[in-house]
Amino acid sequence: MKHSPGFLKVVEEARKNVKELTIEEASELLKKNPDAKLIDVREESEWNHGHAVEAEHLGKGIFERDLEARFPEKDQDLILYCGGGYRSALSAEAAGKMGYTNVYSLIGGYKGMVNAGWQMTQD
Repeated sequence: MKHSPGFLKVVEEARKNVKELTIEEASELLKKNPDAKLIDVREESEWNHGHAVEAEHLGKGIFERDLEARFPEKDQDLILYCGGGYRSALSAEAAGKMGYTNVYSLIGGYKGMVNAGWQMTQD
């Protein structure tokens, strides 16, 4: 997908403020920490088309509104993914501003997970 220059600028600024994980690092963190959560921040239609088996859905449109209710522990490991790693970076930055300390954006997002053979399901 071709993104607009303004959007890419905002994402690059957000990336300066967030921690990013590779797919391999995310897999290891989820294995090591059973309390870690994998969160899909894509739109509901994208989620319904396919998502990681262990993921929970919290779309970017309602992310800030519902984050604290769904995940009240601000030091919990939260790994966010979107289609390619852009919206998850923006969401991770927002979570950091809300006081979350262990939030990560997944490099490559859903597309990278599919290419890596991550187990997926559909709703």
